[in-house]
Amino acid sequence: MNILDIIAKKRDKQELSKEEIDFFVKEYTNNNITDYQAAALVMAIYINGMNDVEITNLTTAMAYSGDVLDLSSLGEVVDKHSTGGVGDKITLILMPIIASLGIPVAKMSGRGLGFTGGTVDKLESIPGYTTNIPVDKFIQNVKEMGISLIGQTLNLAPADKKLYALRDTISCTESIPLIASSIMSKKIAAGANKIVIDVTCGSGAFMKNMEDAKKLADVMTRIGKLAGKETICVITDMNEPVGHAVGNTLEVIEAIDVLKGKIMPKDVENIITELGANMLILAGKAKNFDEGKAKILENISNGKAYNKFVELIQKQGGDISYIENTEKFEKAKYIIPIKASKSGKIVSLDAYTVGKMSVYLGAGRIKKEDKIDASVGFVFEKKVGDTVLKDEILGYIHSNDKEKGENVLSQELYIIQE
Repeated sequence: MNILDIIAKKRDKQELSKEEIDFFVKEYTNNNITDYQAAALVMAIYINGMNDVEITNLTTAMAYSGDVLDLSSLGEVVDKHSTGGVGDKITLILMPIIASLGIPVAKMSGRGLGFTGGTVDKLESIPGYTTNIPVDKFIQNVKEMGISLIGQTLNLAPADKKLYALRDTISCTESIPLIASSIMSKKIAAGANKIVIDVTCGSGAFMKNMEDAKKLADVMTRIGKLAGKETICVITDMNEPVGHAVGNTLEVIEAIDVLKGKIMPKDVENIITELGANMLILAGKAKNFDEGKAKILENISNGKAYNKFVELIQKQGGDISYIENTEKFEKAKYIIPIKASKSGKIVSLDAYTVGKMSVYLGAGRIKKEDKIDASVGFVFEKKVGDTVLKDEILGYIHSNDKEKGENVLSQELYIIQE
């Protein structure tokens, strides 16, 4: 068996066997296949596609190319994954709710790259919180309090890391077989029994239109079934940022306010109840969507979800005085109001533009080594569908650089129709 035959086979639109896929993933991970050979195969897959069996075999091979987390001692673990977006603080809100309802939460999250934010960066904006703990401590925390949220400390799916970086350099990112296998390989390696995936769709997401989002969701659901991991995909809107806040500390504050019952943006409520109800159904904790939704909202109103979040932060070294009083978080030097240019109805608050501008302010990173500024970002008072008056405040830019803040202000973030 050799890589040239495998490339030729996929070039000629033939199905690759499990053995051929396993050979490619193993040898590429071990640096025995060159990047240009891997690029040729990836391009052939991009052009000619893969069937469900091929995608499942690629997923499984990548999942087992490195460490695989064993969570069997925790019982029925239901994981949640998002394909990424702008203002996406859902993990911070939903996972303490799920843990408070008796479902073990053992979640490894990633850092942000590009215009999408990362859960680990948000957690690390809480003074003292440790995302890098040993796996045995991670599992012990889940056993003791039902939840632990950490960074990816293990060598999970190294083949996916290599292929992901390669795809980016050869314009092969928008391939549903490659996207689906990338996401599902990481989820399988992370040890969950069952998986709920938030497939974001819109300008601030990887899938820009509903047709592609549905295709990706269908493929991942089928892969999950073939891989023996019950999987539910939920498509959510990412044409405008989630909730009101974008930026690490600002999103943490919003998440805390939701868990305290102080605020509940409608889009946040829709996402946490839809994802959460499906997680409860998979775990056997709810018979249907309505029961699951009611349980989620109840554990916010009775304080159990907030108390679980506090317990999590304290257990992993975080200073809970910041959770109890969010005014303690460091604020940006310049808080610049965004005012309506005219009266009318807001028809757009483009998530992609907001995401790019938040990176420009320092809330995200272009390269992995870039340093994050936790305090910068946006807080939007008004969203799509709201009616506003000329000069009414629509939101605020949080910046530590006055010139950058004013440059962002000159961008047309909102589109208002008279």
